[in-house]
Amino acid sequence: MLNNPKARITVRATIALYIGVLATLLITTFYPAPVEGVSIPLMLAVKLVPLLPFAVTVFRGHNRGYIWMSFVVIFYFTQAVVSAWLSEGAPGPVILTVLTFLLFTVAMIHLKVNRPVADGNTP
Repeated sequence: MLNNPKARITVRATIALYIGVLATLLITTFYPAPVEGVSIPLMLAVKLVPLLPFAVTVFRGHNRGYIWMSFVVIFYFTQAVVSAWLSEGAPGPVILTVLTFLLFTVAMIHLKVNRPVADGNTP
């Protein structure tokens, strides 16, 4: 539920970044080359399954879902930073680092913008 007209902007930005993170995770599974000896469906499941349950809440702009998604995104950010460092700046991990940072930041901005409206009795 959106409590503020400005929240529409943050929801759209969050949706775009969420899709960007999922697409980057998908692309980095196959590019530059898949890891030999590892099942591709298993790799995709490990990469995508933790984020997929948040699809409904991201598209609807629910605050509680954004909070839980942010906790999960922190793990993706940490992994991406380590990968970017170890690969000496390979494009995939760097892009994932930036996208996860922005996703977390915009989700937090959404939570600030989309606060419930006071009923008038409280200051």
